[in-house]
Amino acid sequence: MHAALYVSKTGLSAQDTRLAAISNNLANVATTGFKKDRVVFEDLLYQIQRQPGANSTQNTELPSGMQIGTGVRVTASQKLFNQGALQTTGEALDIGINGRGFFEIVMPDGTSAYTRDGQFMINANGEMVTPQGHLLNPGLTIPQDAQTVTIGDDGVVSVKLANQPDTVTIGNLNLVDFINPSGLQALGGNLFAETVSSGNPQQSAPGQNGMGKLVQGSLESSNVEVVEELVDMITTQRAYEMNSKVISTADQMLQFVTQNL
Repeated sequence: MHAALYVSKTGLSAQDTRLAAISNNLANVATTGFKKDRVVFEDLLYQIQRQPGANSTQNTELPSGMQIGTGVRVTASQKLFNQGALQTTGEALDIGINGRGFFEIVMPDGTSAYTRDGQFMINANGEMVTPQGHLLNPGLTIPQDAQTVTIGDDGVVSVKLANQPDTVTIGNLNLVDFINPSGLQALGGNLFAETVSSGNPQQSAPGQNGMGKLVQGSLESSNVEVVEELVDMITTQRAYEMNSKVISTADQMLQFVTQNL
């Protein structure tokens, strides 16, 4: 069997995976706080037919040898956490993060998850929650008679209560960061979970210890660049076509051999 058939098969499989990642990026182009995926490739083992540096005679060495590759595979998919554009919404409980950091969310089982999605709402108890109803950590309760809610870029939350001339501070919003955000596990629902690869969560006030600042009335858009993804999609398509062409060519060569020998 022609070795090119197996090599091209790995190329088709790798480009198919890359296209799936691109399609997921494009599908989430309007998802708040979404971070795009990048597929990482690596070449497979080589068949060493002549070892580089081996002696060709007693006094000479092979300068390069002969190494035949066996294909490619997808070794990882990486989340790219570069900043998305901040879009103004004017909603008091919409909070964008300008810089590093995540909001910490309490899941129903008591574990923590992390998100860049700052679309918060108020539940029946006045607590700030995600659109799925998950609580912030630390929790924050908005008084029922609050007329306005102000969130500073340092995370200080204050409200203007009815029949009171001065604003009242009711709490603080903190951010959490990781030494390797790309090591977080994507859970779906704009949520991420800590892993051994991400490192331990480090909590701090916005604007301190390298954390980003909060922007009230704004949301972070997806960091997917549509034009870039379309170019990558065309590149993937061409690579897929070329691998398919190799299979067709190898098949024609085998057909010639079987018909003429």
